[in-house]
Amino acid sequence: MSNLHDSATIIDGLIIAKWERSIFEDMRRGGLTAANCTVSVWEGFSDTVANIADMKKLMRENSELVSLVRSTKDIQDAKQNGKTGIILGFQNAHAFEDNLGYIEAFADMGVRVVQICYNTQNLIGTGCYERDGGLSGFGREAIAEMNRVGIMVDLSHVGGATSEEAILASAKPVCYSHCLPSGLKEHPRNKSDEQLRFIADHGGFIGVTMFPPFLKRGIEATVTDYVEAIDYVINLVGEDCVGVGTDFTQGYDKGFFDWITHDKGRYRQLTKFGTILNPLGIRTIGEFPNLTDAMEKAGWTESRIRKVMGDNWVRTFKEVWGA
Repeated sequence: MSNLHDSATIIDGLIIAKWERSIFEDMRRGGLTAANCTVSVWEGFSDTVANIADMKKLMRENSELVSLVRSTKDIQDAKQNGKTGIILGFQNAHAFEDNLGYIEAFADMGVRVVQICYNTQNLIGTGCYERDGGLSGFGREAIAEMNRVGIMVDLSHVGGATSEEAILASAKPVCYSHCLPSGLKEHPRNKSDEQLRFIADHGGFIGVTMFPPFLKRGIEATVTDYVEAIDYVINLVGEDCVGVGTDFTQGYDKGFFDWITHDKGRYRQLTKFGTILNPLGIRTIGEFPNLTDAMEKAGWTESRIRKVMGDNWVRTFKEVWGA
C-alpha cells in the first residue's frame, strides 16, 4: 500500500456487497476509511428495519474492523482508529412507503444516503429505465424532509427529468453516488455531459463507478480504464465535486442480479447485465490501493488524488449532514 493511499481518506460512495465479516476484512485490506453501504433496495419499511438491525449486529460482532458513521467526525475517528466507517444507505426510497415520518425514523437509525428511485417508478419519481414523469408532489416533500434531517439525496439510478427536478428542489447538495459518463458509453444508467455539468453547477457531487456493463470496454476493462472514466468527468466539471463510487457487488451470485434488476409486475425483468467482472486490478475491495497507484501512474497530483479518493466526499457529506 503506497504512503499516499495509507495517509489519505479513502471513501467509496457505494458498495452493495453481501454483508459478512469477509467483506469487512477486505475493506481493511483495501485501506477504506468509509463506505456508503446499501441496506435497502426493494424492501419496505419493516424489512429494511430488519436489514439495519442485522447490519448493526454484524458490526458489533466485528467492532475491531468497522464502526457506524453518523457524522463526518465519525469518518475521521474511523481513520484514526484503523477501522472502516459504515455509512448506512438505501438505493431506493421504497422503504419510506408513503409516510414522511419514516424518513426521520431512518435518520435516527443512522441512515445518511438515500437514492430516491431504483431504475423504475415509485411514489417519489421515475428511474432511468422508464418514461420519466419527473418528481411527484410527495417526492418534493420527501426531499425537503431529507434535507431537514440530514439524509443525502442520491440520483444514480434516477431518470433525467426526475433528477433535474430533484437537483433544483433540494436545498442541500445531491449526488450521483455511482455513475459513468455516456460520453464514453451509451447506456440508460450513464449520464450525459449536460447532466453531469448540471448537477455540478448546482453544487452537487458525482461519484464515478466501475460497474462493468457501463464501462467503455466492459469486462475487458482494467483499473486504468476506471481512472480514464474519472478523468473524463473531472475534465467536464473540475476536480472538486468528483469522487469514487465503485458499486462493488462482492459475494453475490446470479440470483442477486435477477432480484436487483426486477420491477413491478411480479418480477418483470428490467434489464440484463450479462457477465459481471470488475476491472482487472480492482476486482475486489481489498485491491483499492491499486486505484491510488493507477492515479499516480496517470500523473495526477497528490492534491487531486486526495480530493477524489475521499476529501471531496467528506466536504459534501458535511454540507448535507451538518457539522
